[in-house]
Amino acid sequence: MKLKLLIATAIVCQSVSSFAQKQVLKNDLRAPAYPLVTIDPNTSAWSYSNELNADVVRHWTGKSFPLLGVLKVDGKPYRFLGKEEAELLPLARMGEHAAWTGSYVVSEPASDWMKPSFDARQWKMGAAPFGTKDKEPNVETDWQEPKIWVRREVELTEDLTGKSVYIEFTHDDDAILYVNGIEVANTGNSTGKNSRVKLPEHVVKTLKKGKNILAGYCYNRVANGYFDFGLFTEKEGSIQFDNEANQITSNVQATQTHYSFNCGPVDLNITFTAPMFLDKLDLMARPVNYLSYTVHAKDGKKHQVQLYLEAAPNWALNSPLQDATSSSFISGNLQFVKTGSKSQQVLGKKGDDLRIDWGYFYMAGAKSKTKSAVGSSHQLRSNFLKSENSSSPNGGQQLALMQTFDVSSSYQDKILLGYDDLYSIQYFGQNLRPYWNTNGNSSIEKQFELADKEYTVLKKAADKFDAELWGTALRNGGEDYAALCALAYRQAIAAHKLVKAPNGDLLLLSKENDSNGSIGTVDVTYPSAPIFLYYNPELAKALMNAIFYYSESNKWTKPFAAHDVGTYPLANGQTYGGDMPVEESGNMLLLTYALAKVEGNAAYAKKHWKVLSTWVDYLVDKGLDPENQLCTDDFAGHFAHNANLSIKAILGIASYGYLAQMLGEEATAKKYLTEAKAMAMKWKKMAEDGDHYKLTFDKTGTWSQKYNMVWDKLLKMDIFDPSIRETEIKYYLGKQNKYGLPLD
Repeated sequence: MKLKLLIATAIVCQSVSSFAQKQVLKNDLRAPAYPLVTIDPNTSAWSYSNELNADVVRHWTGKSFPLLGVLKVDGKPYRFLGKEEAELLPLARMGEHAAWTGSYVVSEPASDWMKPSFDARQWKMGAAPFGTKDKEPNVETDWQEPKIWVRREVELTEDLTGKSVYIEFTHDDDAILYVNGIEVANTGNSTGKNSRVKLPEHVVKTLKKGKNILAGYCYNRVANGYFDFGLFTEKEGSIQFDNEANQITSNVQATQTHYSFNCGPVDLNITFTAPMFLDKLDLMARPVNYLSYTVHAKDGKKHQVQLYLEAAPNWALNSPLQDATSSSFISGNLQFVKTGSKSQQVLGKKGDDLRIDWGYFYMAGAKSKTKSAVGSSHQLRSNFLKSENSSSPNGGQQLALMQTFDVSSSYQDKILLGYDDLYSIQYFGQNLRPYWNTNGNSSIEKQFELADKEYTVLKKAADKFDAELWGTALRNGGEDYAALCALAYRQAIAAHKLVKAPNGDLLLLSKENDSNGSIGTVDVTYPSAPIFLYYNPELAKALMNAIFYYSESNKWTKPFAAHDVGTYPLANGQTYGGDMPVEESGNMLLLTYALAKVEGNAAYAKKHWKVLSTWVDYLVDKGLDPENQLCTDDFAGHFAHNANLSIKAILGIASYGYLAQMLGEEATAKKYLTEAKAMAMKWKKMAEDGDHYKLTFDKTGTWSQKYNMVWDKLLKMDIFDPSIRETEIKYYLGKQNKYGLPLD
């Protein structure tokens, strides 16, 4: 029962059953993004392209996390990882890094307002960035109106004809950008940070020595506004590794991503490994991943080979224009390179589309085989091509490791990548260290040393784990299901951070990525919980502990569960503007009961019985026909009479009844189970709509997925008439689209 339950409901799954280790696992799924380095919500690097060398490596926000890998064989370089980004030189910096002054208005100007000849002397003057000053920390000029028009004079010291020039801009929301009166970007209804557009040749020809005009319009549709723009030119000769290795295969498994390449006379296999075993918290939380490789000579001849791995300071910066400091050093048996921001404002930023800019990013290799360098990308790459090894004297903070060897048969080695965030979470005013350094008695060097020593054992364990997961998923759901389970495993785990609360409780705190950046969101916990329930129920508790503490400490006093406990990484109290009373209370009750079923006891529920009792009574009062409110499908906005949300409320009430039963509270159990069954009967009558059930009770001719009903079957609650599921599934089969079943 346990295996079937959690495989059916989890984002990903794994089995304790054996699977032939010699079988070659191959995931043919074309992933929307391939996981490369997955440590936590901050340190998370992905390949967005079919070929590993067709695009830059990216953070999950889509911003560049440059990681460049090159294999030089007998003097010829083959780029297998990442893509060189042209080095840009500022002609006119963005305001977030060097304040500039422009003229602006907030009411619509004449139609030629963007032209160089336009007279803007009557416009106001203000420093960039422009935006909602009380909500955006970088804003210099407050902009509260819906629209703004901005002109910026840029003085050039030379004509730019023939050069590669880019306009870079941050916008919230819609933006249109002009260069010397010519439109060069129109974003439509969207937001973007440090977006970059290469200017076409006919626009570049207008950029002459002397005064030039950059102009922009921005329309803030809702919430915060923000507008900033600048101009950059490409440094000549900055592309040096244009010869690409020929990628043969890609293959995503649960804890590893594999690639194979042809590099002339040798074949190269590389593997990114993140040993995220949830039953071993020290390994799950260890902030170190591996990039291992095997080089095989196809012709049996001896070849001189060098592997080059270069990273940019972006790995430790929110914006690539921030000042960084990088260095190299030796510790124990490892040669390190390290980078971090100069400012080191620990836990100084919160939000969604952000990257960590405190702590330090590291790469390391065996000191006996590895050389390091720090400097400008151009000089580091040039030195590598010339087989020279020295840090460049002209500044620059890029990091590089090189490993040199001869191969006539095959050669294997590895490089370690990791991050020390110093402090991970602020929890109701107290800064918490990462789990691996809870007491402050470890160090990142020790974590790397352990990772290095344990590599062989952990690599075998990862291979075994991946095979078991794939085999079980394949048997239970087929190849497509196995492929999705393998792809989702690291994504689901790395969206969380493990720390310990001041009282010793485990906290597994999610970041609501690409939504609003909330931390510990309950309706993120709800779909991710099954994987943690299966592998380690203590982690399922860790998902819920912060929400229980928030209510039990009287910091949250409403009679329903909170939506979140803050904005990542600051867990100081709910920041999301819209409560989800039925959604989150139902989620917490259901997950508490699921935990009790897995553990075989309701001890955790007993510990939190008072607040669970408050929440269940709210659901009894408000849950059958929910008022106008948000649910987890909040893209649909507020709406009342939500039939699927009502199911969650009813099953939340039933969960409380079954928990009471497990605790020996028979009268309480009978009361709430009777109530849940009575509500389920009413639900059926209220939601019936011929051959299916409604989206909302008050609207015929509508439908929605009733996914919340899954718990009725999986936990064997038997609250709803089983015919409802059969009717709904039959109806869904007629609604399937190319990419599956819509929510409604």
